[in-house]
Amino acid sequence: MKVTVQQIDQAAKRLEGVVEKTPLQFNKRLSQEYGAKIYLKREDLQEVRSFKIRGAYNKIVTLTPDERKRGVVAASAGNHAQGVALSCSLLKMHGVIFMPAITPNQKIDRVKHFGDGYITIKLVGQTYDEASKAAHAYCAEHGAIYVHPFDDPLTIAGQGTIGKEILEQTDQPIDVVVAAIGGGGLISGVSSYLHETGITIYGVEPTGAPAMYEALQKGKLVNLQTIDTFADGVAVQQVGATTLAVCQKYVKEVHLVPEGKICTTMIELYQNEGIITEPAGALSVAALDGFAKQIKGKTVVCVISGGNNDILRYPEIMERSLVYQGRKHYLILEFTQKPGQLKQFLNEALGPRDDIVRFEYMKKTNKEKGAALVGIELKEKNDLEPLLKRMKAIELKFKILTSDELLYEYLI
Repeated sequence: MKVTVQQIDQAAKRLEGVVEKTPLQFNKRLSQEYGAKIYLKREDLQEVRSFKIRGAYNKIVTLTPDERKRGVVAASAGNHAQGVALSCSLLKMHGVIFMPAITPNQKIDRVKHFGDGYITIKLVGQTYDEASKAAHAYCAEHGAIYVHPFDDPLTIAGQGTIGKEILEQTDQPIDVVVAAIGGGGLISGVSSYLHETGITIYGVEPTGAPAMYEALQKGKLVNLQTIDTFADGVAVQQVGATTLAVCQKYVKEVHLVPEGKICTTMIELYQNEGIITEPAGALSVAALDGFAKQIKGKTVVCVISGGNNDILRYPEIMERSLVYQGRKHYLILEFTQKPGQLKQFLNEALGPRDDIVRFEYMKKTNKEKGAALVGIELKEKNDLEPLLKRMKAIELKFKILTSDELLYEYLI
């Protein structure tokens, strides 16, 4: 189903006084790094800290009086839920929101806050898709109205108001817009508004949840059997039929970004600009490396889609970032069970800039050898090879753990 510029203009009128017209900020650091003019569209500065209020309110405010009495139902990993919650509170109507059980507590608490007594939360399943199934079942049983987070023309039109604002906020021509993709509502709305302007649209997904990428490759909807839910705001197993059709027409390319790269970008945005993003919110900036040649000398807008990040997640974010940069490694070391083995490793193998951040060893009775799990943080990625050479020189047997191994999942 097509979403028109006229529908998006109508949505913008409905959203006046409800959503923030978020800043379009020039970023000097990124501009110098990529030899381009990089702007950030700061949707993390919405009251609900994401763009989702746009689509949710645009959908709900158009309901008939009878439909409002029946109440609304939504499924969300957090940001859409907050948009629906605030919309229900503003319109003084009841809503039920189904969220995956793994949703960060920070997002659950914010949904309760914005709902202001008008929202009931139900935690179901491990993914958005499982929560969505439960939400649809609830709708069928109670006759409530389902507010889809992405595959609805009214939702898409609401998100499309971001594209309208981008054009209104700068006098210079824009060459490229980069936006994250979960179910595809954001990029479908933005590209529906901008496609006739000649602006190139790039989409971004995490490598662990490439639902749109796979759908575009195969030319049809694809249901991913397993996904990495780290970037929970975009972790869906299947995109929408409407959003897929829009992306097929208007999106030039979908780029995949490793979760570790997302974490590194989150840290850089915080340390350099003081911008707090969630994993999905940093996707557009994290993807710039993949478009570096295409954007050189051009004007680029990256949509910072959300900033709902639980502070308790930062240790994991730091860990994933270091691993991605090649600065943190986990090894199994096989020590001979005699005095001096650990001392030899410390004195002759470990480099002056290498730091042991984890060490677990249990001496085995009546055995000649014992294994130790060792986590090592390096100052630079290139410090790994000299470390391995020194361990070989003292004839220390070792194995580097990789992400394919079961034990690794418990370390990261």
